[in-house]
Amino acid sequence: MLDNHQARSVVSKFIDPIANQLVKYGVSANLVTVIGTVGISVSAMIFFSVGKFFTGTVIILLFVFSDLLDGEVARISERPNPIGAFLDSTLDRVTDAALFGSVAIFYANQDSWLFNPALISAFAAQFISYIKAKAESQQIKIQVGIAERPERVILLLVGTGFTGLGIEFALDYAIVVLAVITVITVLQRMVAAFQASSK
Repeated sequence: MLDNHQARSVVSKFIDPIANQLVKYGVSANLVTVIGTVGISVSAMIFFSVGKFFTGTVIILLFVFSDLLDGEVARISERPNPIGAFLDSTLDRVTDAALFGSVAIFYANQDSWLFNPALISAFAAQFISYIKAKAESQQIKIQVGIAERPERVILLLVGTGFTGLGIEFALDYAIVVLAVITVITVLQRMVAAFQASSK
């Protein structure tokens, strides 16, 4: 299994040429972030909410590369970008809401009980990020959590992708697991914040 350094090295072989071209044409890292957010959010609401999971997953995966590209564009351009991290983190919340919200809409339209875990996943994902940001504003560092954002997004897209290929239960299982692990992560971070503040 690739370690972090090896993974970055492999990915950079594909990402760097694209990032270099974007910098050459004057495209900023912030613009890449915004395009990715709009692409993911609109695609999720158009396709996932009506059950077109395979098409939606493929298109969203293309836009997910913006998460890798914006950082490379910022690095290569070597332009000071103090607002970049703030923008990236804020717009991640938008894409989370769109991804999980569109799945919740799908289940609501099906009158399925799975609407509940989908909604829990959507809300808990926002709480996970809020707890960390609020703790850090109080100089409390939180590193715990079994369900970081990449894991949550990957698990959801695995579920939608396989469902789109005809394995209909894939998303059902994925959304139940997501509801459980996001709630666990919220509790882990709250406990960690209380423990850190009591020292």
